[in-house]
Amino acid sequence: MSTAPEIVVVGGGLAGMAAALSCADSGARVTLVEKRARLGGLTWSFTHDGLTMDNGQHVFLRCCTAYLDFLDRVGSAGDVHVQGRLDVAVVRDGRTAVLRRDRLRAPLHLARSLLSYSLVPWAERARIGLAAAALARLDLDDPGLDEETFEHWLVRHHQGPAAISHLWELICLATVNLPASRASLAMAAKVFQTGLLTDASAGDIGWSTVPLGQLHGARGEAALAKAGVAVHKGEQVQAVAPLHPTGPGDAGAGEAGAGEAGAGEAGGGGTARYVVRTATGELTADAVVVALPHYCVEDVLPAGALHSKPARLGSSPIVNVHVHFDRKVTDLAFAAGDGVAQWVFDRTQSSGAGRGQYLAVSVSGADDYIGARRDQLESGAVEALGRMFPGVAQARVLSTLVTREHHATFRAEPGSSAHREPPRSRLRGLALAGAWTATGWPPTMEGAVRSGLAGARAALAATRTSGPGSQPAPGRRTQPATVQEAQ
Repeated sequence: MSTAPEIVVVGGGLAGMAAALSCADSGARVTLVEKRARLGGLTWSFTHDGLTMDNGQHVFLRCCTAYLDFLDRVGSAGDVHVQGRLDVAVVRDGRTAVLRRDRLRAPLHLARSLLSYSLVPWAERARIGLAAAALARLDLDDPGLDEETFEHWLVRHHQGPAAISHLWELICLATVNLPASRASLAMAAKVFQTGLLTDASAGDIGWSTVPLGQLHGARGEAALAKAGVAVHKGEQVQAVAPLHPTGPGDAGAGEAGAGEAGAGEAGGGGTARYVVRTATGELTADAVVVALPHYCVEDVLPAGALHSKPARLGSSPIVNVHVHFDRKVTDLAFAAGDGVAQWVFDRTQSSGAGRGQYLAVSVSGADDYIGARRDQLESGAVEALGRMFPGVAQARVLSTLVTREHHATFRAEPGSSAHREPPRSRLRGLALAGAWTATGWPPTMEGAVRSGLAGARAALAATRTSGPGSQPAPGRRTQPATVQEAQ
């Protein structure tokens, strides 16, 4: 009588939680190991001056179906708000323009809004539609798209500086976490095609109405427990290694299979089994899903597991400035600004603020800001908010805070796709997950969840094709062994 396979998931971010839940839902016995004392990865919350704040501001689009399914799975679907239709106020240079869709089929749903978009001169506005049509026709499977920057493509398609700055880059920065001058055309094309140009409702924006630590971390942990997943927090994985030599041809078996097709079908004789070593013990498993960031994933993997060098992807930072005013300064739930105030979110209600208004300012692709002094960022954000909202002039700042994510996402620059690993590694039974992997999506929450699902499929497929073995019982915990640290 066969027993349920044992799968260990390393990492408790969105990718790791999605992988663990998917494996558990498929009947596997799952253990999730997270080095932090909390789950949620880069989406977490903390308390400051009596307010519950998120480390960064995260929104999603209606087209983010995997992420929305994840929220439903963990019981958080009722704690997000999705616009009835795309509606974004863009406040720059003392002027306000609105990007709002009509109830027409794509791409006509944005035509009227773009034609009246006052931040872009009429001569440039008239050419936006031509570029949008060309962008919609690009083949996302064309590897050549990853050889050019989005800005270079826009210039070739006669987009002027105002259109690039006030429209194209506005969206590119928020989704790819890089300016158009550095972003891969492949990633930008994915965003615009999927979110804005093929389905009228796909680009409607959604956001959490509760702290992210509750939306993802607390709810995710509860869902994992209900699914029978054993969660080990505060425990850092030192190494993932084969428990015994695998059969011939297992190394490199994933070379041809970036996806699920044929996963785990490489011949070999014997079960692909692994040991996951931590400072406090070991876990054995039939398969492992490693859902760690790209810049440190190689530290725990066995030699020969990867197709490339994920660390070469580099990191793109995000800076957030939190400003609490003594009174309400805007009625907008969120708005796009300029400079330090790229995007501004009203988080008063979710923070539990008993007075005034708490605005969170987010700066994506923040290479020019990540090293700035705190006082410079705080004063710059307040000044930028003052240019956006006249009510700031009469308000008093109660408190400010700066949070920085140096490794917020990988750098989705031209050439980056070569370093995004498929879910199935070169070793049978060892799968990878994370927004940096080859999801076809930019580094977003949607990409993270999709990667976790793909990693789970790869791990489960390997356990279904493995033969009987004579290893210790899956998941058995032993005392620490002598571990040669991965270099």
